[in-house]
Amino acid sequence: MPEDSTSIDYVMEKASGPHFSGLRLDGLLSSPSKSSVSSPSHFRLSNSSFSATDDPAAPHQPFVIGVTGGTASGKTTVCDMIIQQLHDHRIVLVNQDSFYRGLTSEELEHVQEYNFDHPDAFDTEQLLHCVNTLKSGQPYQIPIYDFKTHQRKLDAFRQVNACDVIILEGILVFHDSRVRDLMNMKIFVDTDADVRLARRIRRDTVERGRDVDSVLEQYAKFVKPAFDDFVLPSKKYADVIIPRGGDNHVAVDLIVQHIHTKLGQHDLCKIYPNVFVIESTFQIRGMHTLIREKDISKHDFVFYSDRLIRLVVEHGLGHLPFTEKQVVTPTGSVYSGVDFCKKLCGVSVIRSGESMENALRACCKGIKIGKILIHRDGDNGMQLIYEKLPSDISERHVLLLDPVLGTGNSANQAIELLIQKGVPESHIIFLNLISAPEGIHCVCKRFPKLKIVTSEIDQCLNEEFRVIPGLGEFGDRYFGTDE
Repeated sequence: MPEDSTSIDYVMEKASGPHFSGLRLDGLLSSPSKSSVSSPSHFRLSNSSFSATDDPAAPHQPFVIGVTGGTASGKTTVCDMIIQQLHDHRIVLVNQDSFYRGLTSEELEHVQEYNFDHPDAFDTEQLLHCVNTLKSGQPYQIPIYDFKTHQRKLDAFRQVNACDVIILEGILVFHDSRVRDLMNMKIFVDTDADVRLARRIRRDTVERGRDVDSVLEQYAKFVKPAFDDFVLPSKKYADVIIPRGGDNHVAVDLIVQHIHTKLGQHDLCKIYPNVFVIESTFQIRGMHTLIREKDISKHDFVFYSDRLIRLVVEHGLGHLPFTEKQVVTPTGSVYSGVDFCKKLCGVSVIRSGESMENALRACCKGIKIGKILIHRDGDNGMQLIYEKLPSDISERHVLLLDPVLGTGNSANQAIELLIQKGVPESHIIFLNLISAPEGIHCVCKRFPKLKIVTSEIDQCLNEEFRVIPGLGEFGDRYFGTDE
């Protein structure tokens, strides 16, 4: 049973509505001592709490969120809401229920006496292995547990891959200190006991094929005692407490907002204010998924690449200067708007950059487009072979086109040529589909005044200087010369 102080806190929390325990300043990557537990009264955000992601030079690891609470408290709903709002990040949901131990034949004979809400019912060692593997950037095959046979499926599993965020959900994910130590944020979903019981009855009868009497018997015999003994005491480890579960949209919104500030693309947009990543949506993520698929047809690759390129071009045009302009509408009213930048041209880096020319022409009628050819196997990967640019390019803003920013060496060579031709560095906007962090560092450190606009920042370059996960040789795939 919880101590009196815990019971008082519980009652106060239920009466106070939306509320947060406060993110402790002693670091969220280690288990706090009892003396460090502060009164759950407000939501306090500390930049020092998330030291794992503050150092831009540190290896990028997934952000691990632990979500726990009583049975049917709304943990899954909260997880789904977080996933929906973090749609611009790769997220893996790991359910503790997947790591139930398969019952022995003797345990199956007395399954009504088996306590599925006890810590011993879970294979915690495998759960730890799973989370550590995902944190190292490796894929993992999560087991699938059959709640009707009480066994893991031998011929099926759920494959999950490298991700930005790991959400670990289950009633006892706070019980083992080794699991807690892997978490960057710990959330406790707090819901009224009667509501939880009603939800559990509905879930177990509909989804798990049990009758009401057996559900009630199990609840009284195992579930409620386990909640009192294991789940409720783990509430003291929570950084954030969410009353009413998924109904508490304010709490979830604040949590997601804070996670957003701690994630981002390696914090590169904070390091370099001249780097702009277009706002991600499920449509954009879906198109990226399609063009990165190695077996996609050439027609589909070109179609979805063109769609993404058009979005990048439109976003890039939004960074051009404008002048105020008033026009008279057909109703005789005056509309105060803006006029587009007139002195503009594009420059494509042959040959993959030529794939972006159609989108630019579709947005800017009659635009002049120059070309630069750089032989990447030359001296230091930078050997200028050919250039043909507008004669008055020094008077224009330049949209530099190259769908993939890898090492940044070729981009630097192209930018240096434009500057030699008299183009001010601040008049150059570099447009690409995907960028490697190494390339962004290389370009932005040398040319801090230009702008980079991209649709996604990938993880890294491999030992062969290829962008990972990347999308292969873009030019070959786009123009059909990859066979």
